[in-house]
Amino acid sequence: MAALVECGLILPALTDSFALCKAARCIYFPIYKETFISSFFLYKTMVGKDKWGRLIRDWNEKELPRTVDREAEIPEPKVNRAVILIGPRRAGKTYCMFIAIKGLSKSVGREKLLYINLERADLGLLDYSDLNRMLETYREIYPGTRDGELRLFLDEIQNVKGWERFVRSCLDDGIKVFLTGSSSKLLSKEIATEMAGRSLSYAILPFSFREYLRARGMEVRKYYSTNEEALVKKSLAEYVEWGGYPEAILYPEERERIIRDIFDTAILKDIEGRYKIRNTALLKAFVKALLTAKEFSINKFYNYTKGLGISVGKNTLYNYLEYLEEAFIVVAVRKFGRSYKKPGQSLPKIYFIDNGLLTANGIEDRGRLVENIVLTELVRKGKEVGYWKNSQGEEVDFVVVSRRKAGQLIQVSYDMSSPDTRAREVKALLKASEELRCNDLLIITMGEEGLEKAKGKAIKIVPLWKWLLRPIEKSS
Repeated sequence: MAALVECGLILPALTDSFALCKAARCIYFPIYKETFISSFFLYKTMVGKDKWGRLIRDWNEKELPRTVDREAEIPEPKVNRAVILIGPRRAGKTYCMFIAIKGLSKSVGREKLLYINLERADLGLLDYSDLNRMLETYREIYPGTRDGELRLFLDEIQNVKGWERFVRSCLDDGIKVFLTGSSSKLLSKEIATEMAGRSLSYAILPFSFREYLRARGMEVRKYYSTNEEALVKKSLAEYVEWGGYPEAILYPEERERIIRDIFDTAILKDIEGRYKIRNTALLKAFVKALLTAKEFSINKFYNYTKGLGISVGKNTLYNYLEYLEEAFIVVAVRKFGRSYKKPGQSLPKIYFIDNGLLTANGIEDRGRLVENIVLTELVRKGKEVGYWKNSQGEEVDFVVVSRRKAGQLIQVSYDMSSPDTRAREVKALLKASEELRCNDLLIITMGEEGLEKAKGKAIKIVPLWKWLLRPIEKSS
């Protein structure tokens, strides 16, 4: 193969295709080099104007699918930057694009909005020149639309080689660009990194409880009747168990299979594929340990694998955790402290981005599921979160950080009917309040509501359903 490349019979870019032919026990011996190479690129990569013209026309005639209103606002950028929708697989990034398109259609007109799904099988292998050809075709179809009026929505942008070059060129021409991406080729956070300084990122997570109710045809109200409240609480029990992945909500009879597929795909493609991890069994054991641990110690897991005779470096394990966070599978919450060094040395508490991932993997602990719901809601609202723990082992689940200080302390308790449980939760809150100088104290439970007064401080007790349905707040 190297000899063929060296003598000019094949371009280096085609060597992967020859490897595929070799795996299939065949090989090409092109007699007419130029003819072969040209036909290869025409078939495999180049999308002609006829194809682009048909796709653009089809899009303009296509009726947009029904969508559930999302709380994540995707505003048009007022600065010359691309809008990037980041988040886990199957959280609804594409449908958020459709929501934005529906809104803009009313004010600017459909012909000034172009959506392209770059994962279409009939597009084949693409590079930035194909997108340039697409843009040229659009300009021919709609010559009256100035570049500054065009909004370009590119879904799964990682499928285009050299996409950054095309997007920057569009921005230079005044075109507004919206992007999504999530795969083993390029994680959505990496897309934002590639466009550093020229992008605005918005996180799209699985449905919040408010969105969950809307998807089920229920209105979110300030006040509910007795029957309506009963329905909301019944829905909450299901949401706590199965989470908010849109597909799993719309097709409840298939939800476990859907969530298992999301989980397996995220690990196998987004992690193993992206980082070329060979020891898949070790990665799966690592994820299993994260599923069952309240606080996760890399050192303990390292010693565990060492005892089994498995050779792995600690840095590799730290990388695994980082990969899982980047792929929006887990959230690692660190201990809050005024010193930046100490939190980094503490054991992180591990949460998963959606409760369905826990339930599908056999986690049935109701207390943990409720705590996971609270954490993901805080993340969804853009809050910076840590936890508090003292040398006596007393703990507060969440410290909501505001301007580098503790802005609110949150304790999560599934059931506080036991006097011992109540005393424990209140005692930890009071100690954390004194140490962190924070008086905004909250306990979230499944059903109790009220006000607890102790040592001159007031602790609000709020049921989970009311906390999840509270008016949307802007992150501080």
